[in-house]
Amino acid sequence: MLSEPTVGNWFADSCFSSLQEDQMAQPAWKRSGSPIGKKGPRKTNPKYKRRSRQPWSDKEVKQLRSLAKANTPTGVISLKMERPPASIASKAQREGISLRPTNRSPYNRRKTTKKARR
Repeated sequence: MLSEPTVGNWFADSCFSSLQEDQMAQPAWKRSGSPIGKKGPRKTNPKYKRRSRQPWSDKEVKQLRSLAKANTPTGVISLKMERPPASIASKAQREGISLRPTNRSPYNRRKTTKKARR
């Protein structure tokens, strides 16, 4: 005896079974959307988050001061110190370190040279 599947059940069964085969049969690191084993911005242990939530040493604060004094951008500082950019900014604020570039004037005010009129 062959039973004929109804249209509604056949469609639902085929969709559910293909979803299960694609998603559930693979290990977690092979599923789409999983950051495990990836390279690029969505990798599992990015360099800028390796020392997240760890206490700051005096040596690191000195390094932060020297990098800020050299007009290094916050993103570059975070990569060099292996900490998130937000933790760099908050530690700089707590220590009284300015991360603002010193070579730029505020509000686009530039010193203009007066040209000699003839």
